[in-house]
Amino acid sequence: MNSITNEIQKRILILDGAMGTMLQQYNFSEEDFRGERFKDYPTSLKGNNDLLSLTQPKAIAEIHLKYFDAGADIVETNTFSGTTIAMADYQMEDLVYELNYESAKIAKAVADEFTKREPKKPRFVAGSIGPTNKTASLSPDVNRPEYRAITFNELRIAYKQQVEALLDGGVDLLLVETIFDTLNAKAALFAIDEVKVERNIDIPIMVSGTITDASGRTLSGQTVEAFLTSISHIPLLSVGFNCALGAEQLQPYLKRLSRETNFYTSAHPNAGLPNAFGEYDETPQQMQVFIESYLKDDLINIIGGCCGTSPAHIKAIAEVAAKYQPRKIAVEIDE
Repeated sequence: MNSITNEIQKRILILDGAMGTMLQQYNFSEEDFRGERFKDYPTSLKGNNDLLSLTQPKAIAEIHLKYFDAGADIVETNTFSGTTIAMADYQMEDLVYELNYESAKIAKAVADEFTKREPKKPRFVAGSIGPTNKTASLSPDVNRPEYRAITFNELRIAYKQQVEALLDGGVDLLLVETIFDTLNAKAALFAIDEVKVERNIDIPIMVSGTITDASGRTLSGQTVEAFLTSISHIPLLSVGFNCALGAEQLQPYLKRLSRETNFYTSAHPNAGLPNAFGEYDETPQQMQVFIESYLKDDLINIIGGCCGTSPAHIKAIAEVAAKYQPRKIAVEIDE
């Protein structure tokens, strides 16, 4: 059986691009989001992309297929907001297990089809675990700096439910991503660890933080090195960065990260910085040039795209990545 830990030693692995960017092209209406099952639901559901795994599963499968066709080795499940915390916005907390389970099954079915077609290039599914819309480290109220909208334990419980459903749905690895608050991520990692112990399993874990601006820090104030130190006590497949910045802006932080860690490294940057309308203008060719500089500097093991990226971006990235060797990690020898 081909495992991702085998494949990552052989070549640079390609992660997919943006799910949200692709879904926008479908221009789904409120009725499309609802489908027959939720047609009388009391809240507005448009914008709840995770729900589309239940109401528009063919579209979700089609997006996965397009990314695999473009050269992706790994696709992410459509579960970025798949916790009770995030789903509370739509009063859909009770659907969380089903949303994650079905999303994983959809992605896994497409991945298996491609692996069957090309056994020498196995395809993998990463269970996408987003940061939630609450932060455990910061107060949302400037007048009450001590206040927290969520506790570590509440996050842990929510993440545990998501992880169990993703594993039951058949994911090959877990991706804790777009981390703006490392305390949230630590709750997710704690939950993953609990499930691993309870089920007596091991599953590869990717961790991907977000450098929010030119200060080079996460939203909760950590530098690259501090972020890395905070999560390095857990055995990880990879650590990296995604979102917030384009490939060009992300490069100096990836350099620092790759120099400091013995984990494999990953990046899935945006297609540049958003324009005045919040859209991303960087073309696949432009992004390819920036990504090639990562490859020349030997910074990366897993590369993909975040906001604004499409299968065309992933195809361009996959083409250039095929010309380079993956970043080598030092093997520590015990004295």
